[in-house]
Amino acid sequence: MIDKSLIVFFTASHPSPEKTVEFMLTSANSGADVIELGIPFSDPVADGKTIQESYVKALRNFKLNQVFEIARAFRKESETPLVLMSYYNPIFRRGVKAFVEEAYSSGVDAILVVDLPHDEAGEFVDVCSNVGVKNVFLAAPNTPEDRLRAIDELSAFIYLISTYGVTGERDRVSELAFEALKSVKGVCRKPVAVGFGVSKPQHVQQLIKAGADGVVVGSAFVRLINEKGEQAAEDIKALTERFKSYII
Repeated sequence: MIDKSLIVFFTASHPSPEKTVEFMLTSANSGADVIELGIPFSDPVADGKTIQESYVKALRNFKLNQVFEIARAFRKESETPLVLMSYYNPIFRRGVKAFVEEAYSSGVDAILVVDLPHDEAGEFVDVCSNVGVKNVFLAAPNTPEDRLRAIDELSAFIYLISTYGVTGERDRVSELAFEALKSVKGVCRKPVAVGFGVSKPQHVQQLIKAGADGVVVGSAFVRLINEKGEQAAEDIKALTERFKSYII
């Protein structure tokens, strides 16, 4: 699914479902190789201040069906791979089978559930496999080799958290990220995408040169939408093009 890829994150329905579709298409048409669409959640544990702010705004008038409507509208206009990111609660409340089937029919290629570890995801993985949706699991700098191998077996690609803590813009990529990337690449056969704190084009360039198959940029784009609201499209286009230009 990924190979020297720029993965761009957007919060569903922020600032509106229609604008989310526009922003996703703008980014895809400007060089994003994969779009990650996040379901806003009231109690996030992995998302930093910027993305939390987008969740608060989106949840004011949010219903889960909007996510699938956004995905369908995006898929009508683009073949860019689409990864749906969620916490487990919305999936559980909808019903695992119903949620995955609707995601698939909406054009979603893969699902990442932030707070569902691979060894507790048996039912979810089985349903995804039967329906035809791929899984993406998280790995951390301290994930042991046996867990990495298990994650590798189940994932379309591994989403490597670059550091301890939550998402958010940072001045530089920590040495821990490069050490973790080297370790994970030494164990896993699937592609590895690095996220959390990847917020500058130079970060993208450094991680790709270090062996990352993809990089995930979220807070930098969400911050633009927090600031510009419905007028963010041109800035999203420019930022996508800038990040993409650093992938060599």
